[in-house]
Amino acid sequence: MTIPANDAFTLASHSDSASSLRSSRSRSLTRSPSPKIAFATSQQLSNGDAKRRPGHRQRKSNGFVAEAAKLADVDEGLERVLNGNGYTNGISHSEKAVGKVAKKIDWEIPRKVLHSSIGFLTLYLYTSRGSPERVVIYLSSALLIIIPADVLRLNYAPFERTYEKLLGFLMRESEKRHSNGVIWYIIGVVFVLALYPLDVAVISVLILSWADTAASTFGRLWGSRTPPLPLRLPFLGLPLAPRKSLAGFLAASLTGAAIVLSFWRWLVPAVGATDPTWDWAHGVSGPGVDTSAVGQSVKATLRDAGFGGVSTGGWAGLAIVSLVSGLVTGVAEALDLGNLDDNLTLPILSGGCIWGFLKLFSWFSS
Repeated sequence: MTIPANDAFTLASHSDSASSLRSSRSRSLTRSPSPKIAFATSQQLSNGDAKRRPGHRQRKSNGFVAEAAKLADVDEGLERVLNGNGYTNGISHSEKAVGKVAKKIDWEIPRKVLHSSIGFLTLYLYTSRGSPERVVIYLSSALLIIIPADVLRLNYAPFERTYEKLLGFLMRESEKRHSNGVIWYIIGVVFVLALYPLDVAVISVLILSWADTAASTFGRLWGSRTPPLPLRLPFLGLPLAPRKSLAGFLAASLTGAAIVLSFWRWLVPAVGATDPTWDWAHGVSGPGVDTSAVGQSVKATLRDAGFGGVSTGGWAGLAIVSLVSGLVTGVAEALDLGNLDDNLTLPILSGGCIWGFLKLFSWFSS
């Protein structure tokens, strides 16, 4: 049976628009913001066809495009709320749109519970003087099972269905099409435990576990009511993810500052940790002191200039370290580093910057 010309065009318009909507939804939960769906092609074809064949079929086609556009608007609003900042490409959505999609926010509760529980496990291991070397060995061994399983999941459909049936509730939609975030989580933890001083490494894992969760939660909760972050970090020019909001940034920063303050003020003295990078009485100490030739040269220059140094311990020193650590946490969580997973970058960058700041701070210590 031959399909009339008008019907063939209408079917094509339906197929193209539906395909565009499916493509938009598949990209809506990735790190980078999805581009807006353009219906210009369908409308232009419809308008051109109207000149040749005016009638009720053209009106029907336009009606479908209008409905598709409405669905795209709702999908775009859902993306902005799910991403936690209420903005796409700097354009704010209306309160009405928020009201329609707010109920559809995925709070990822099972995932966040698992994410946060790692922080409590880390504290237990630290206070019980668990060996970081053994933790590194155990986690590295786990990767020997997790990575092959993930490769098999992505390349063998029957295994994928079984895997996602058992563990899919802990995965984001984007992870079902790409590598599992738990791999990058473990690699990030192994990296800091193997290369950073123990207290800095523990703080890095706590930031990954709690600050990242706080940013995600408060970004979803209040992100639509706060401005988006700039596309680049002022002065430094580092790229920031367009989906990040001021609410998420503040939540990450405050959580990071609270972690550092609580850890070095109360936990380190309670545990009686040996050779910390900062302690209450001495300030920057141990591995936190810059013993390089550059550091010693700077300190000697300051001494020759009559600067006797200041105390980096006590409340004043801890307040400075906590404030800087909080800002570092917020920026590291908001950075847009392309396809790099923030489960990998957040502990490495935050811990590395905190350790680096302590070394710079030691230049001015008495």
